[in-house]
Amino acid sequence: MEKLVVALPKGRIMYEAIEMLRECGFSLPKNGDLSRKLIIEDESAQMTFILAKPSDVPIYVEYGAADLGVVGKDVLLEENRDVYELLDLKIAACRLCVAGMPNTKYRMIPRIATKFSRVASDYFRQQGKQVEIIKLNGSIEIAPLIGLADCIVDIVSTGRTLKENGLVELEEIMPITSRLIANRMSYRMKHSEITHIVDTLEKTITNNNG
Repeated sequence: MEKLVVALPKGRIMYEAIEMLRECGFSLPKNGDLSRKLIIEDESAQMTFILAKPSDVPIYVEYGAADLGVVGKDVLLEENRDVYELLDLKIAACRLCVAGMPNTKYRMIPRIATKFSRVASDYFRQQGKQVEIIKLNGSIEIAPLIGLADCIVDIVSTGRTLKENGLVELEEIMPITSRLIANRMSYRMKHSEITHIVDTLEKTITNNNG
């Protein structure tokens, strides 16, 4: 039987996803053993796990380098890749928000700094607001502090980073959780194997969420 390849995003989601997969019975190393690994083999389950940058996971899945992937809904919407979204894993919960300085004075056409240019553009367009989107890849929180942007669109979990930088949440765009996605061809050709994994994950999710 050909191995299933699953792409996992490095960072917080990876640790929560691996914990869930271990609960499902997959033989994955403990978190402390993952710092330098890029590929993990689970011979007993005939599966290979590859660890990737979060924004690359949907690309790996779309092009068939991975059959399945775990990715945040924010990345899924931003990348807009041709994949199947199979399951809400209900892990790594956070929210996508508009944030800025208290009592922000906006330009006539507000500048919005964000990693999520597609999602932010769609959101403000739906609000009927004209804005200028500035795409950044690093620490978004600095943009309002130095006058580069009026506010930001970013992921918020605890809100601690915003508070430490003197920013506040202004609007919530959407809640975010991580999703299981599949390559379209893999879903047809390896349907029984993928369905088994989905069913196993669904049972674990139900048990974890009461």
